Amino acid sequence: MPLWPRLLPLPAALLVALSLPAHGQSLIELYDAARGYDATYKAALAQYDASIARAAQAKAGILPAVGLSGSAVHSNINVETPQADITRKINTQAGGVNATQPLYRPANWATYEQGKRQAEIAQAVLTAAEQDLIVRVSQGYFDVLASQDTLALVRAQKAATAEQLASAKRNFEVGTATITDTREAQARFDLVVAQEIAAENDLQIKKIALDELVGRIGTNPTPLAAPVTLPALLPADVNVWVAQAEAVHPSILQAKLGVDVAGLEVKKAEAGHKPTLDVQAGYNVTNNPQGTSTALGKSRINAGTVGVVFNMPLFAGFATENRIKETLALEDQSRSILDSTRRTVNQLTRSVYLSLVSGAGQVKALEAAEASSQSALDANRLGYQVGVRINIDVLNSQSQLYQTKRDLALARYGVLLGNLKLRQANGTLVPVDLQPINATLAQAGSAAAGASPTVPSAATISPVPVPANSIPGATPVVPQQPFNPPAPVMPVPPPPPVILNPPTR
Repeated sequence: MPLWPRLLPLPAALLVALSLPAHGQSLIELYDAARGYDATYKAALAQYDASIARAAQAKAGILPAVGLSGSAVHSNINVETPQADITRKINTQAGGVNATQPLYRPANWATYEQGKRQAEIAQAVLTAAEQDLIVRVSQGYFDVLASQDTLALVRAQKAATAEQLASAKRNFEVGTATITDTREAQARFDLVVAQEIAAENDLQIKKIALDELVGRIGTNPTPLAAPVTLPALLPADVNVWVAQAEAVHPSILQAKLGVDVAGLEVKKAEAGHKPTLDVQAGYNVTNNPQGTSTALGKSRINAGTVGVVFNMPLFAGFATENRIKETLALEDQSRSILDSTRRTVNQLTRSVYLSLVSGAGQVKALEAAEASSQSALDANRLGYQVGVRINIDVLNSQSQLYQTKRDLALARYGVLLGNLKLRQANGTLVPVDLQPINATLAQAGSAAAGASPTVPSAATISPVPVPANSIPGATPVVPQQPFNPPAPVMPVPPPPPVILNPPTR
């Protein structure tokens, strides 16, 4: 940060520092980095590749199977007869090519259809992982921004409380205030110091989490642009969002495909009662240089075969019947899972939608509350200067203003994140949806919104000079014109009441 803002009064310096151009990473930039680094997403991507390869294996059951075979055998044959004892050495070489093409195998075709469904399930699982990555990166991004705003507001509150503490000390020294004001301000200042320590620690934790997610060190998210413009919620009908979920939500698609897979499993079980029909073809060569055990001369046999193989199962110990019962029960289970998934997605979509609408309303209400809290603080400061308000009133107004600013910043980030969570809830979230959110961030050369504290007006700033060492840990403010309050006027007691004697008769 340049050194020149330090020459300004503390509240003005804070405002200038927070309004400097933002130079950081955008949400889309950090999301792109996370896609290539996040271990959870990379594991999901590897699982997708494995699932696609496993699904492709199911096609082998309906394609030809071709095998090449070869052998070389050396035999010693000893033939003993009453006439003679004969020993022969025979070498045999054999080779061949054999192929089998299934013609009718219902179980294999059901397995092939299951493989196609499994590939679609893998795609749905990967889509859900991509949506989860978008939300996790956005959550980490806005967590850092929220922590930065909280720390900035706590430091601004610390400066304002330090100023109020100094004013209370000065007024006590000149006799216009009691020691109670000083102690109340000191207690509030000590509390804010503790809050500042906690806010600094929280910011470091949030930055570490974001660094681990995107694979970078020292990430610096770009804050929101000023003035803050939140994207509109379109369509503004929860039923439309729910209807979209039925068609595209990864969990619903996965459950639907699970029902199809279970139905095909029933067909595989029923195929246990059905015959199979295969075509087999082969060409085999057998070479006998020393003859065979029954023939003495050299021979070579070339054999080509083509045929149809039929197989009909008759009885398997009731295994097929029980297998059919099992698969029918599992099919019912898959339908129940689909119904449960639909209800869960429906409920979650409606809940997130209502939360988003509520959050947008809270932002508007908090914006009005921020203006009202600022006006109340100005009025209490002015009232404190003229003696109609006490120090605790000013301190409470300060706390209320900065708490409102923190709540407003969190509400804005909640609305931005809620837009993405709503699309995740109904399954329509894609990386392109980050662009409207990214458009709300400050661009190079533009002012950042943040949660900048409001600079107190000149009428409400205490004009009494503050010694540099009067408050431990507080940055001294710029001395201004001395304050010469008038002498207090003691109230005059009212005259005693006049008591009249009752009239005599």
